[in-house]
Amino acid sequence: MPELPDVEGFRRVAQRATNHQVRDVRVHDAQVLRGITSDSFQRALRRRYFAEPRRHGKWLLIPTAGAANAPASLPWVLLHFGMTGNLQWCPHDAELHQHDRVVFDFTIGELRYRDMRKLTGIHLARELAEVDGLLAELGPDAERIEAAEFGERLTRTRRRLKPALMDQSVLAGLGNISTDEILWRARIQPNRATTELTSEELGQLHREMRTMLRTAVRAGRIPDGASWLTGHRDEPDRRCPRCSTALRRSRVGGRSTLWCPTCQPD
Repeated sequence: MPELPDVEGFRRVAQRATNHQVRDVRVHDAQVLRGITSDSFQRALRRRYFAEPRRHGKWLLIPTAGAANAPASLPWVLLHFGMTGNLQWCPHDAELHQHDRVVFDFTIGELRYRDMRKLTGIHLARELAEVDGLLAELGPDAERIEAAEFGERLTRTRRRLKPALMDQSVLAGLGNISTDEILWRARIQPNRATTELTSEELGQLHREMRTMLRTAVRAGRIPDGASWLTGHRDEPDRRCPRCSTALRRSRVGGRSTLWCPTCQPD
């Protein structure tokens, strides 16, 4: 599932279209459009220019403009990538992938929304109130939240730590893999209650989250190197990259969770 670092990578892909005019929009599967028909979506965006894309949590927001380098204005394209979505930049002559659902055509190439399972999709906001409405239930972006607010939002939820971190209304952007990585780095057990965390543990958790996200955002994905917990998720003999203890896998909050019983004791 695309998480905050992946969506930041998609933002950089979309950035290639900044200040370029949409020549055409080809909708190959209207099921990914939310609340708008193919014809209306195409008419609203043809001859508009894409402005600088933005990201909040797992959402990618692309304002449009009336001309190159003009101030960003409405409508906005809002994309969510669900379980299997991504953005691809392709030359015009690249073969259409079977899961390319919407193609934005520019003189310099094509921006393609590709998604196998179609669990979420693309919205078009014609008013800023629509943008606010789509993002209203999201918490602060995990990459930008400050330590004090991070601690306050976590401890007021009164639940287990991992589900709290993954709750997009508490904190926007973290998913299953990034949460496991952060908890392992902070040496905190995923089943801990948020209300039991000390101020020192909250500070450590925030620092490790920021450090991990900073590295992952640069890569445009959560790295799977040998020093990362993520790099050992799929090994048959999973060992902690820090202490070599056999890793444990259990379900926490309904999600498959990987953790080290030595580094993350109960």
